[in-house]
Amino acid sequence: MSGGKHAARKLKRAQILLAADAGASDDEIARSVGVGGSTVYRTKRRFALGNLAAALSEEPRPGADRKLSGKEEALLVATACSSPPKGRARWTLEFLAGELVRLTEHANISRETVRRRLAENDLKPWRKDMWCIPQVDGEFVAHMEDVLDLYAEQPDPKRLVVCFDESPIQLIGEVRQPIPAKPGLLERYDCEYRRNGTANLFIFLDVHRPWRKVKVTDSRAAVDFAACMRELAEVHFPKAERIRVVLDNLSTHSAGALYQAFPPAEARNLLRRLEFHYVPKHASWLNMVEIEIGVLRSQCLDRRIDNQDQLRAEINAWERQRHAARARIKWMFTTEKAHAKMGRAYPLADGAKMPSAKESQSLCSGTSSPQQTQTGAKK
Repeated sequence: MSGGKHAARKLKRAQILLAADAGASDDEIARSVGVGGSTVYRTKRRFALGNLAAALSEEPRPGADRKLSGKEEALLVATACSSPPKGRARWTLEFLAGELVRLTEHANISRETVRRRLAENDLKPWRKDMWCIPQVDGEFVAHMEDVLDLYAEQPDPKRLVVCFDESPIQLIGEVRQPIPAKPGLLERYDCEYRRNGTANLFIFLDVHRPWRKVKVTDSRAAVDFAACMRELAEVHFPKAERIRVVLDNLSTHSAGALYQAFPPAEARNLLRRLEFHYVPKHASWLNMVEIEIGVLRSQCLDRRIDNQDQLRAEINAWERQRHAARARIKWMFTTEKAHAKMGRAYPLADGAKMPSAKESQSLCSGTSSPQQTQTGAKK
């Protein structure tokens, strides 16, 4: 017999009938099977008046008829999928109930009736999903394969590959002190909070080694970016001959930012050691540091942090733990997998031919999607 509530009830009724056949009293059956006396009585009565199938099956349960007919439910679904009237941003349950009263002969329709019918059709008209579809052209492919080839290189301490990005964070303080957890009670904190401004996080991640660095700043202007690049070259990796930096297309991420911040000679010396590699537009998932930022937020920043000093202390502790665990990102999406998964989206030169289905299948063997392959962070 399969699992579930109905199977368990059927089993109990069968046990009642077997115990009754063995001569047990109603009280003894109720105690041994773990049911009430009325259940024992009803089961025996259905068996006596009907048959075994009737005794084991569920009786029809009382309840009101569905308020909306099939045609009215179809009207509700069509209304929920349409654009709301002028002056309203979205449909709500109450608004849909009122609209259905206007369109049908019902005097009133409850919010719960609308909710149940929408749930049966997996509809939530007050919610929207946003998408961002990049244009996969020659420029997109060139930047993507450039970054993927960097990730696939063998580690070289003289020619490093470092991913870079920034992330904003709000500084939020407590109005009242939280109450610590204790046995039987969760930690409790006040819904009110105090805004203490914002901060910016610059994050560096070595592609081939378990190293990362997070710098807390007040802003993320071009001079802040330039200061980060100087620290990367002179403080973190002074012996590296070349540092390939993978970054996105933010306007401040440019060689010109170094000339804004430093004298021309110093800027030129830094750029002789730095090499910028940009991910395609709308393809931030190709920047490995995005995964590390997600780990940072889930492991360290998912709470209220009051000020920059506390923020720096907490991030430094998190960095030490990640380094002690030798945690690094295991990147699995390669140029070959890009050909297999995105081959149909590649731009074709004049006279070029798409790979055959057989060729595509051989390329796809053992691969997974770009979104899946990037999630290889060891936490």
